[in-house]
Amino acid sequence: MTGLWQLLLMVLVAGVCAYNRWPMKKVMLANLAALAVIWFASDLAWGFYTSAIVYGVVALFYMLPDLRIDWISRKAYSFMQKVLPPMNETEKVALEAGDVWWEGDLFQGNPDWIKMLEIAKPTLTDEEQAFVDNETEELCSMLDDWDIVQKRKDLPPEVWQFIKDKGFLGMIIPKQFGGKGFSALAHSSVVTKIATRSGSAAVTVMVPNSLGPAELLLHYGTDEQKDYYLPRLAEGKEIPCFALTSPVAGSDAGAIPDKGVVCMGKHEGKEVLGISLTWNKRYITLAPVATIVGLAFKLYDPDGLLGGKEGDQDKTDYGITCALIPRDHPGVEIGQRHMPMGQAFMNGTTTGENVFIPMDMLIGGQEFAGQGWRMLMECLAAGRSISLPAMGTAVSKLSYRLTGAYAMVREQFKTPIARFEGVEEAMARIAGMTYRIEAMRTMTAGAVDLGVKPSVVSAIAKYHMTEIGRQVLNDSMDIHAGRAIIMGERNYLASGYMSQPIGITVEGANILTRNLMIFGQGAVRCHPYVLREMFAAQMEDKEEGVKRFDSLLFRHIGYGVSNFARTFGLGLTGGLLAKKPVAGQTGKLYQQLTRMSSVLALTSDVAMGMLGGDLKRKERLSARLADVLSHLYMASAVLKYYEDNQRPIADLPYVQWNIESNLEKIQEAFYDFYANFPVKAVGKMLRFVAFPYGKSYKKPSDKLDREIVKPMLSRNELRDRITDLSYVGKEADDVTGRVEQAFFKVLAADEVRRKLRKAMKAKELDKDATNMERIEQAIEKGIINEDERQMLVDAEEARMDVIQVDDYSHEEIVDGFKAKSQAKPKKKSKAA
Repeated sequence: MTGLWQLLLMVLVAGVCAYNRWPMKKVMLANLAALAVIWFASDLAWGFYTSAIVYGVVALFYMLPDLRIDWISRKAYSFMQKVLPPMNETEKVALEAGDVWWEGDLFQGNPDWIKMLEIAKPTLTDEEQAFVDNETEELCSMLDDWDIVQKRKDLPPEVWQFIKDKGFLGMIIPKQFGGKGFSALAHSSVVTKIATRSGSAAVTVMVPNSLGPAELLLHYGTDEQKDYYLPRLAEGKEIPCFALTSPVAGSDAGAIPDKGVVCMGKHEGKEVLGISLTWNKRYITLAPVATIVGLAFKLYDPDGLLGGKEGDQDKTDYGITCALIPRDHPGVEIGQRHMPMGQAFMNGTTTGENVFIPMDMLIGGQEFAGQGWRMLMECLAAGRSISLPAMGTAVSKLSYRLTGAYAMVREQFKTPIARFEGVEEAMARIAGMTYRIEAMRTMTAGAVDLGVKPSVVSAIAKYHMTEIGRQVLNDSMDIHAGRAIIMGERNYLASGYMSQPIGITVEGANILTRNLMIFGQGAVRCHPYVLREMFAAQMEDKEEGVKRFDSLLFRHIGYGVSNFARTFGLGLTGGLLAKKPVAGQTGKLYQQLTRMSSVLALTSDVAMGMLGGDLKRKERLSARLADVLSHLYMASAVLKYYEDNQRPIADLPYVQWNIESNLEKIQEAFYDFYANFPVKAVGKMLRFVAFPYGKSYKKPSDKLDREIVKPMLSRNELRDRITDLSYVGKEADDVTGRVEQAFFKVLAADEVRRKLRKAMKAKELDKDATNMERIEQAIEKGIINEDERQMLVDAEEARMDVIQVDDYSHEEIVDGFKAKSQAKPKKKSKAA
């Protein structure tokens, strides 16, 4: 037994070193000290000798790097060169584009929660808040989505003019060029608020402020291009579109067939160097009304007129390039409109055949020929992390506010439908998901405002926030039932419901984003060593490559051993070994997230090591690890939002619900991953190390569901805070205002209604009578007074108005609807 205890002691010391990720010198000293203790404190046995031999071998390779390189690293380097597929420029740019932010901590198994919590709370400036409260509020009051979508199929002229005059199209353009110079959070807030009123108007404002000419010009444009175009874009004198997608290249944007050939040609009467362009683009938002067209195409220089590229003077294939072309330029064709899910925002086609443009129409000029893919990858974060997530946030906020109100107003079996457990289950998802999406919105926008270009986080935000919007809206539709499926002026859900697939599809279809992008890109970018190992393996100087690879390889091995020790240790202790960054009830939640982060680090390392490039092709395995990383990020956002808002007591059930839900989803993703791992024995081993006692997490309980629904059913600070960008009209006949007003009246009459229910139980009132009849019976019998009667009548009339739906003549439906002659601004609503 002495030998066994000696071996266990050495394993324990090594495990402590690995768990704490001590540097190698400290590890060697700690293990040497343990050997010394055994030497002096007990009889030497086989455990000591075995440990001493292992220690000696490790020390030998550690102290003699040349020996290590010759015996191990050089062979591993040669193997990696053979199995690693050649990396073309497009793939290299995609991997290098953007920054690694908080997701890197989550991926690497030991997140520094203090670092996350110390990030300043994202807030709007006074100017930005005023724009949300005034100009954006006024714009929302001018929007009638039924009129826009069903009648006009366009925004009213006065709305277009208001958008231009008030600077909505230039929110991201700096003030020096006449724009607003707003933050990403302000951009997100404005789009979110508009989208609660009209998705078509929101898209119209969103597109010029995300991936498009303004964004590209700001980062890459020449001074001349910036000075000319940016002020005109900010003032709305120019309407931009950006043409990337073609009939044969959607999510695979690198496969665009649109072609430009460098040649000499005439421009404004002069013979100049330029490009002959041919393109065929579709799905281009704002194309039908655009005055300038941003265009992505592949550039070729067969005659070498550009003189080649640095380091490759014979270069003829330059790759993707971006140009900015006026609509009225000879040969530019703007085609007919598309109708995306019946929405009214402008979307259509553009084509051109052998259109000659001078080199100064390239964004950034000739210097940026062939740099289009990098430009697009680095700027795509705006659309993915700000604009499209704002659309998902909008439908969630509006659904939270109005579904809770409607569920209290609508009665079945003489009971508000909010009191039925089946409805409560769906409402709990609406409540929890809306809290989550608002937390994600502020955290992700905050990252962009810190100067981060979060390529992986933007993919997480785009996928999950559009999916959350879809889930929340589905639940809201189910609860509203018949009220939501009848189209008309009174319907505030149907238009958003119909448009949901648009956000799911654009900027990288969600199936592609989940299965290929989140983990496929995240695994390489977030891993501390893999990308650098790949670059080292492809260095032209092989000796220098081997030296770099050697250093990375052995640090990678130490990282893997640490992940194993941390995962098993946290699994055995149920996460108790992890540090708590905060006191109170949320401390243990951080511990569990740290545990799952460690499991992700270990599982990812084993999967990449065993499957290599095949992991990318095993999309469903990749998607499950993407789900894990995503839920860790979403949970982080929820905890950050809770702390940023000074830990309100009312928020705690929402935090608990979200983290429990995240952990359960993470657990299921891991179990499915292990069950489907190609090497079954390895899958079972990983499952045991990660979950030594079996499954650890459960879905939120029914009781917790009930707790998070309660704030939806009353007037309170939490309801107002997480739906703060919902536009709700004050007028009694407003599409959303009538629901809110009825809700307030029903709540105000609640105490009086209790008197009626008590009287019914005492058989003083006729239970088979209508509500109005019972009110009159109650006044006759002195159960209520006249003021109370009026309160009940007001609530009942408002309730009956809310549950009504629209109807039309056969001729109106067949012939279509006439547009309003003018969209007049209404009185300002109360921003919910």
